[in-house]
Amino acid sequence: MSIVSCGTPNPNVNKKGEDIIQSHLAFTDTSEQAYQDTVYIPIYSDIYSESRLKSTLLTATLSIRSTSLTDTTYINVIDYYDTKGEMVKSYIDRTLVLEPMQSIDYVIDRDDNTGGVGANFIVAWGASKDTKPLFQAVMIGRSGQHGLSFITEGISIKN
Repeated sequence: MSIVSCGTPNPNVNKKGEDIIQSHLAFTDTSEQAYQDTVYIPIYSDIYSESRLKSTLLTATLSIRSTSLTDTTYINVIDYYDTKGEMVKSYIDRTLVLEPMQSIDYVIDRDDNTGGVGANFIVAWGASKDTKPLFQAVMIGRSGQHGLSFITEGISIKN
């Protein structure tokens, strides 16, 4: 006899059952981070369709990518804010380490509309050199027979 689960697997858990972000966390000395910045990444957990009274829920993926071939990128803060500017969740309690050319992503499920149309991530990061990691959000959804997808880019709000 076999039992098959009909539940949707958590997209933020790796094959070992570990949270994707948690598996990259480490305690590090911020003195290794000569260059530091803070980035704002807009997220749309839902968007208006037809009118302000009707919205379409979206799945959003935060993507953080190291673009350095040689240097480590340190992610010190990943905070999720809602439309009102209130913090919904702080994702890390210590530094996330991205090795050269490594990337990490985190999914906000379609049914999670706690962020609203004005949701955003604030990501504080550092590196030993002035590297330029890539911060993007990818949103996908459907409305009736129509699929939609778009990306947003993170912008520096510190430097």
